[in-house]
Amino acid sequence: MEYYVIADEDVTLGFSLVGIQGVAVHTPEEAQAAFDKVTQMKQFGIIIITEKAASFIREKVDRYLFTENLPLVVEIPSPGEKSSRDLRTLVNEAIGVSI
Repeated sequence: MEYYVIADEDVTLGFSLVGIQGVAVHTPEEAQAAFDKVTQMKQFGIIIITEKAASFIREKVDRYLFTENLPLVVEIPSPGEKSSRDLRTLVNEAIGVSI
């Protein structure tokens, strides 16, 4: 199961350093295009999206979360936002198992 990240440049670069593909988005149009593309690609099992990127397409993300099983969508805090949970915890909660 492969991961894919939709975020800003810094987050996308950070994930690429550990081998996770992704795309940097800056506008609602870019976010929508990236989300539509990756949800159609069967090799990705988990989409990691920052809260800022998800806010561009909130309705689409929420509708997808409630109607589709795969790929799983995990929202993580955008840079500069505080969260008491780390990425591993967020993904574990989304899929229901420890990785």
